[in-house]
Amino acid sequence: MRIAVIDYDVGNVRSILSAFDNQGVHALLTNDKKKILESDGVILPGVGAFKHGMDNLNKYGLVGTIKEYIETGKPFMGICLGMQMLFEESEEFGNTMGLGLISGKVIKLPTKDIDNEKLPHVSWNELNGDESLWLGTILEGINNGSDMYFVHSFVVQPDNESDVLSTTEYSGSNFCSSVKKGRVYGCQFHPEKSGKDGLNIIKNFINICGQ
Repeated sequence: MRIAVIDYDVGNVRSILSAFDNQGVHALLTNDKKKILESDGVILPGVGAFKHGMDNLNKYGLVGTIKEYIETGKPFMGICLGMQMLFEESEEFGNTMGLGLISGKVIKLPTKDIDNEKLPHVSWNELNGDESLWLGTILEGINNGSDMYFVHSFVVQPDNESDVLSTTEYSGSNFCSSVKKGRVYGCQFHPEKSGKDGLNIIKNFINICGQ
């Protein structure tokens, strides 16, 4: 089993590598095109600003590599900023174009109860969705209402509801917290920092890569 974690100098990836080690799989941190394309599964991590993330992907020549990998049909998962960059564009710090792998855009997380709940959204929060639709995905075996760890101020807004795997409520607003399009997945939360349920998501991804 060969898992590549894309290295583009955005965010601390130690927890992600440790999560795969916990599941008995060594994940390789790399930005080498050949190693990425030869992998059975690829993780795009990331924290921070959308523009900085896309600038670094372009700096290392990884945009074309990611798109070429996706065309192979092998599993791919974006985490936090990595999920957001799967989309067409972000309004963070003006308009920035994303990878365009999923139709939709990234917007600032709407907050209604601004006196009590502020941005960034840093907390454990529930995943909501239809468990029957989670079978065979990274969320298989996760119970509706399970808590995951979030750190973010922006959220994805998919054009197609069929791409939404789960939603989460914060400050009176429901936002998309995970996506699935074909074998491309995204998590707004951090599975690698979400305890036993998060490790089960990593395990599910590994199993999908082995199929």
